[in-house]
Amino acid sequence: MIILAATPIGNLKDASLRLIEVLGEAAVVAAEDTRVTQRLLAGLGIANRPRLIALHDHNERDKAGELVELAREQDVVLLSDAGMPTVSDPGFHLVEAAAAAGVGVTALPGPSAVITALAVSGLPTDRFTFEGFLPRKHGDRMSTLRALSGERRTMVFFESPNRLAASLLDVAAALGDDRRVVVCRELTKMFEEVKRGTAAELAAWAADGVRGEIAVVIGGAPERVVDLDTGVAQVLALVADGTRLKDAAGEVAEATGLGKRDLYQAALDRR
Repeated sequence: MIILAATPIGNLKDASLRLIEVLGEAAVVAAEDTRVTQRLLAGLGIANRPRLIALHDHNERDKAGELVELAREQDVVLLSDAGMPTVSDPGFHLVEAAAAAGVGVTALPGPSAVITALAVSGLPTDRFTFEGFLPRKHGDRMSTLRALSGERRTMVFFESPNRLAASLLDVAAALGDDRRVVVCRELTKMFEEVKRGTAAELAAWAADGVRGEIAVVIGGAPERVVDLDTGVAQVLALVADGTRLKDAAGEVAEATGLGKRDLYQAALDRR
């Protein structure tokens, strides 16, 4: 079968006993970076030297079929450089191919930057969404953030330290200066830092430059308290701008939490 194995995101002592056991016996390991895997084996004191196959963003689609066929005969352990494979790391296409071919897939749970950042953030954890990396370009980033402006769940992002300040400025512009934000830097490592504040405050803090691996946690949009009359007025304003009544009712319903049917009928009655 395919074994997805979570690896430490910074502190080698976070390696699970199961990970050490499996790597100690593995015959084949597919790795995002074989050099990183060799250092991991050495760091964990594992004498086993499995066959290492590079599996990364640029070759995963081509390699998936070969690895699936190999996994019919023996276990293939999949490692990313840190954390759980397939989560913003290579592995999805391999798992997709394995599932389609009827080859078993299992996982060795372990460290995750997404869950660790969420847990230490102090923001609501009952409902959340992982959004991966924000787009590199300002315009694309603003479009993404505006599309998420009404998201009620806590949001987790990865970000490059070189783009953090610019991204936080865009968060403040798109979601509001006072939106709650937590920047988690170097999680589980010696210089771990968790910085909490508003979007505007953390944008100013990051302006001097930040180093390390970054996860950004953003609080969800506050609940909007809008009565039906106000909602209907918003629907009719959209209709006046050329939006179909049905679409306008749906858009306002999603933004306010009001019932789509109630908005549609009330707007019809008022027209």
